[in-house]
Amino acid sequence: MAPANVEREASALARLYDLDLAEDPGDVALYRALARRTGGPILELAVGTGRIAAALAADGHHVVGLDIEPAMLARARARIGAAGAQAGREAAGSGNLDLVEGDLVEAPGNAAVRAAGPYRLAILGLNSVLLLAGADGQRAALAAMANLLAPGGVAVVDAWQPSPADLVAFDGRLSLEWLRTDPDTGSEVTKTVAAWFDPATRLVTLTTIFEEGAPGAAPARWTRADALRLITVDELASFAQAAGLEVEQLAGDHELGPLEPGSDRVVLVARKP
Repeated sequence: MAPANVEREASALARLYDLDLAEDPGDVALYRALARRTGGPILELAVGTGRIAAALAADGHHVVGLDIEPAMLARARARIGAAGAQAGREAAGSGNLDLVEGDLVEAPGNAAVRAAGPYRLAILGLNSVLLLAGADGQRAALAAMANLLAPGGVAVVDAWQPSPADLVAFDGRLSLEWLRTDPDTGSEVTKTVAAWFDPATRLVTLTTIFEEGAPGAAPARWTRADALRLITVDELASFAQAAGLEVEQLAGDHELGPLEPGSDRVVLVARKP
């Protein structure tokens, strides 16, 4: 694929990522509450399009967001600019939100990330830890967070916990997840997914297909392939402890309710001594 086409596809997938999250997952209130507890500076690894980081910066915190995908960061910058224009300023949270391109596992060695620390709060939100498609990468992510936190600082990791019924359904079948209208383009968009689960490696191979276009017209198709390594509650806690963090809470939802059989996620809250 030509570089221009690669860039166009990456930009489209970043836009459709936001459309996919049009139904709010409900996690921003959690991070706002934790930020009020810890203060700043705050680090968000895998910041994506800035959904969480922009909200924290708007609350007056100094936030650094790191992501490896330039198209996601471009979308985040556009989000900040749009919010700033609406507020009648040149940039929303001007001076409060810095966006940095880089690998989250290598964050402690990133000069721009290191310069703003040490951090009072480090966030790895909404299943981003699963994109590190191996236990070693997930362990390294927790170590990076611990490395960049100030003493007393808090690390938060949010990871999906699929049910047995979910895993049984990950057999390659195509499933239509939604049909929506993209407010940016006015196009109708469908999202279809297919997943395969390998119990030996706990790896979910996920293919996501977005098709968008005007009614009756040939649609544009955008495809994304991801490998998600499911992490158990015990693994997540052990990786935090191996990084020198003290586990304060393993919750089952974004309201920090109890982790119970059937909880569809685990939210780790851990503190650096």
